[in-house]
Amino acid sequence: MAAHSMEKPVCLIESDSEGSLRVVPSALKILQQIEQKVVVVSVVGPYRTGKSYLMNRLAGANKGFPLGSTIQSKTKGIWMWCVPHPKKTDHTLVLLDTEGLGDVEKGDTKHDNWIFAMAVLLSSTLVYNSMGTIDNKSMENLHYVTELTKNIKIKSKEKDDDCTIVRYLPSFVWAVRDFSLDLEIDETPCTADEYLEHGLKEIKGGKPQYNEPRACLRKFFLPRHCFVLESPANAKILKRMEEVKDAELEPEFVKQANKFTEHIYTESDTKFVGDGIKVTGRLLGQLAETYMKAIRSGKVPCLENAVVALAEAENTRAVEQARVLYVQRMKSVCFPTNTLEELSAIHASSETHALALFMERSFRDDNQEYQKKLVIALQGEYNQISEKNINESRNACELIIQRVFEPLDNNLGAGLYTVPGGHKTFCQDLQEMTGTYRREEGKGVKAEEVLKTYLDKKEIVGKTILAADKSLSEGQRIAEEQKVEMEKAERERRAAEEQQKALEVEMAQQKKTQEEHNEKMAKDMKDADDRHDKQIADLKKQADTKEKLRLEEQKQALEKQRQLDEQKNKGEWCEWGLLAIPGAGLINEIRRAAN
Repeated sequence: MAAHSMEKPVCLIESDSEGSLRVVPSALKILQQIEQKVVVVSVVGPYRTGKSYLMNRLAGANKGFPLGSTIQSKTKGIWMWCVPHPKKTDHTLVLLDTEGLGDVEKGDTKHDNWIFAMAVLLSSTLVYNSMGTIDNKSMENLHYVTELTKNIKIKSKEKDDDCTIVRYLPSFVWAVRDFSLDLEIDETPCTADEYLEHGLKEIKGGKPQYNEPRACLRKFFLPRHCFVLESPANAKILKRMEEVKDAELEPEFVKQANKFTEHIYTESDTKFVGDGIKVTGRLLGQLAETYMKAIRSGKVPCLENAVVALAEAENTRAVEQARVLYVQRMKSVCFPTNTLEELSAIHASSETHALALFMERSFRDDNQEYQKKLVIALQGEYNQISEKNINESRNACELIIQRVFEPLDNNLGAGLYTVPGGHKTFCQDLQEMTGTYRREEGKGVKAEEVLKTYLDKKEIVGKTILAADKSLSEGQRIAEEQKVEMEKAERERRAAEEQQKALEVEMAQQKKTQEEHNEKMAKDMKDADDRHDKQIADLKKQADTKEKLRLEEQKQALEKQRQLDEQKNKGEWCEWGLLAIPGAGLINEIRRAAN
């Protein structure tokens, strides 16, 4: 399946006339056409910080999301651009550019909170874009993370624990723009990721608006990465960024920007919800609608409820798609089929393909509720096709009988059998034409039943001819009557055998269907167990990662304390400002002498 590609971005979520957020129908229609899995990258951050430029770069274009060169924010709501993924050929890259947080012209903190929450809910990687450095001011601007637990709910009935929240939140990338400092911590070179972790440490005695965002980022977003990008060019070039080539930009900026895009391309995972359910473009659109519906109704978007709604819609759709596939494949049947086995074989093959399609496109059908609906739907379709096959067979047989036995009926009408020896002639003609009928092709599955019906009607005619035949003795007449009864019994045996065979084929077909149903149930149970095991493994991995980070922070704090204690013991601790500085010991000696 080819990746979906849009020529330019469109608005996905906008404010309506009443100021409430809503999903734009035309954008939803685009997502509904994308059956590929998606990698969703959202960018958030203060307005006029160059977020749109990063998104355009990820799309491999200069123009797309509006950049603007004034102090006014260009992006309103959430804009979407779907392009083929540069690294994953079976994926579509969905880029979401959000309106700038903290826009003075907007002045609506609640609106910003929902924009931030939607970016978190929809993305597999969340990019936070800020200017300058990671400091108290940038942390204060990122206060939206402290509202996440109020604006997002994972489970509908239970209280969300930290491990559960972490598992469903996107990976986090902090892009620090116009960074002009050296990457050093305590005069020691460090990586951008180490710079981020250092910036996320709690400030002892710091204000809550500084420490709470730090704590939430440490607690909820794993993995975390940081990229620092220096200013791309001078002010004159910045005003026409939609036109400039990389050659006109600062080489170091281009290098840093390429490093950022390569990370997003290779490290951003497929968007998933629930128990590892991979999201397609169509599912992403349904998620956006479900979340927006909750927000507009005054509720908190709940991931579990969204997954339930997705499962209901997708499983219903999967049932219908599987049914349609079955019907399409059954169109290959040429009515009437020569045997029931022929029809049953086509049915079995069509049913297998339909079940396979259902299995591919359904999820969370743990109680097999929708699979049972599919089985019932397919059985209903098969019953209709079987009925049509029977009717077509009857029609074909009646036409053949009409053609084959036409001479017999003409002779009866002409009275050719009401003469001495007429009964013998009648029986010979009847037997010969019966043989001809049975040799005819295209009769289908009701050949003997239709023949029996016809010959049963002729039985009375035959008895009348027998009674009127003066050439037969009483003994011959009795012998002929017995022969007629034997032929009748043979017809009934053949018809009963035909019916029994049909019953056996139907039972074999139902058994096969049940076996495939049971096989699917067993696979679903195994998949559920595998998902549970994966959840446990993921949670353990996340817990281990968090514990390693905590231990590393503790180790660094102990090392820092050890160094300070060492300096105290050497008499190099200056009480002025509580800083370790060279010559502190001599200063203390001078102070003591002065006293």
